[in-house]
Amino acid sequence: MSRILENKVAVVTGASRGIGREIALSMAEEGAAVIVNYNGSAARAEEVVKEICDAGGKAEAVQCDVSDFSKAAELMDYVVKTYGRVDILVNNAGITRDNLLMKMSEEDFDAVINTNLKGAFNCMKHIARQMLKQRSGRIINISSVSGIMGNAGQANYSASKAGIIGLTKAAARELASRSITVNAIAPGFVKTEMTEVLSDAVKEAAEAQIPMKHFGETKDIANMAVFLASDKAKYITGQVISVDGGMAM
Repeated sequence: MSRILENKVAVVTGASRGIGREIALSMAEEGAAVIVNYNGSAARAEEVVKEICDAGGKAEAVQCDVSDFSKAAELMDYVVKTYGRVDILVNNAGITRDNLLMKMSEEDFDAVINTNLKGAFNCMKHIARQMLKQRSGRIINISSVSGIMGNAGQANYSASKAGIIGLTKAAARELASRSITVNAIAPGFVKTEMTEVLSDAVKEAAEAQIPMKHFGETKDIANMAVFLASDKAKYITGQVISVDGGMAM
């Protein structure tokens, strides 16, 4: 049976854990060679690579702080030189520095915007020329339900994820004529290490806001990313697809 991402080259940022890890594994399973980008956790990135290779896939871990404009350029240059092309870019790298607006420091605001929003811009900017040359490409940006609805205590995170939606739509308009699609996925509450640490009371309050009454799985997000990266989604661009159990409907 043919796999829907056979012979594609995918770069997944922030792929050593959580949603990014699941996207990397799922894309490799569908035949893509995956560049597992990480910033801090080399050991965990190598675990993802090992899991992919053990299953017969192709992957490589590459360290890069995507919030650094020139480092993001080096990452994309390396992938193009090594693999000859980049078919799929998943901008997943993200951090949180939660606090109430009145208590939030400038540093915490800037750090989240720089990684989550500027990091996505950096990677898109530095791969756009290659995709234009190829006359093909899939860019998938991971936004959040927080970017659609806002979330108390997350002014920085909500702003960064709302910014990703605007960035997605603008880039989609610019790149569409060369068969490059740009879409965003907006996850709701998903079972990851980030949500595992929440207290039972917070989890219950969160579940009460979700029409489906439970958190999603990382695989739910990865399935959508694989679909958007495939030819099945070749006529979909500039869209924000919520995978959130109905939270932001």
